[in-house]
Amino acid sequence: MMSANQDPFKKDREDSGVHTARVDGETIPLILTLREIRKTAKDWQTFSSDNPLMCVLHSEAHVRTVRQLPLEIDPPAHTEYRSIVEPIFKRPKSDPAYAVAIERIINQALDQWFQANEPEAVRGLALPIQCHALAVLLQMPEAAAHEWISWGVHVFHDRDDGNDAGPVLEAYTQKQFERAKEEPGNDFFSILNEAEIQGRKLSMEEKQGYANVTFAGGRDTIINTLSSIVAYVAEYPESLHFLREDEQHLITATEEFVRYVSPLTAITRKCPHSTALHDQTVAAGGRIGLCWPSANRDEDVFDQPDKVILNRKPNPHVGFGFGPHNCLGAPHAPLVIRSFLKQLCNRIETMQLIEATPKVEQEETFSRMSGYESVTVRVTPR
Repeated sequence: MMSANQDPFKKDREDSGVHTARVDGETIPLILTLREIRKTAKDWQTFSSDNPLMCVLHSEAHVRTVRQLPLEIDPPAHTEYRSIVEPIFKRPKSDPAYAVAIERIINQALDQWFQANEPEAVRGLALPIQCHALAVLLQMPEAAAHEWISWGVHVFHDRDDGNDAGPVLEAYTQKQFERAKEEPGNDFFSILNEAEIQGRKLSMEEKQGYANVTFAGGRDTIINTLSSIVAYVAEYPESLHFLREDEQHLITATEEFVRYVSPLTAITRKCPHSTALHDQTVAAGGRIGLCWPSANRDEDVFDQPDKVILNRKPNPHVGFGFGPHNCLGAPHAPLVIRSFLKQLCNRIETMQLIEATPKVEQEETFSRMSGYESVTVRVTPR
């Protein structure tokens, strides 16, 4: 089923380097080549992130009320806002106990997963791993992870109770900031309560802006990548033998799955001034899109880009973005993915694919697979 993950931007990338998308009546040119995306991502003066609620193709005004920080703001303010939370997100590199905690979480999740005759990998495995790993990152108790699991695989749109999750998320984060005032600690919410910018404490709106992007931005990459790994290993069982041959293969395979899955289709930028883009003109106030999955299939950069090559090297993908707004979770997600691959090698003898339902993003001018709705397998533990 991984072979179903085709590249809908191939022809436009080869012909013009731009795909003209139609989204909610708006025309948005999507930049497709790796070279142009890297160049554009660094040029925040021409292509601005200062466009609250509009960082993805569809407006998020109906699911959140706050500007996501530091994503939806430009340098130099972006640099100051980002520096407040960078120490939290760099912990995977600086704390030796971090990897041990992640490995424990993955083994506990696999223990539970193995109990089913035909276990499901999206909600049954990837979602709990992501939520418990996020609790480690944010230094929150295990009970918090169980609440986050109940939100479903998409924090805004997929709650188990059927409610639209945007207002629920903001109510939850406000409650946590209030709790942290009464019971301060070393967790994410307590740290932001004490943080200052330009000589003042952060406002509640600013704190919720950080929380919003943390909970929304960190789910898709991990959930979709882990479940896609299960689908791939079940479809290509020889991959486990290859990964076991050399520990270096775990590192290269981690980067390769991030490149190949590329869950986020585009981040948009607003043009403060009328801007020429190839043979198009983007009017002042118009948006363009940085199409990460297209850049990650750029045939001028990647040999056999539509194929998973577990020892691909070099692998200059932009699965975590590029430029000043590159993903804060870039140290965390690869550690989780790499540990997951390692434990699959250690604990699974064979895995057979029973059923896989692709997750398909359907737009007016393109459709693309960004992961799976469900993946059901049969497992023989080692």
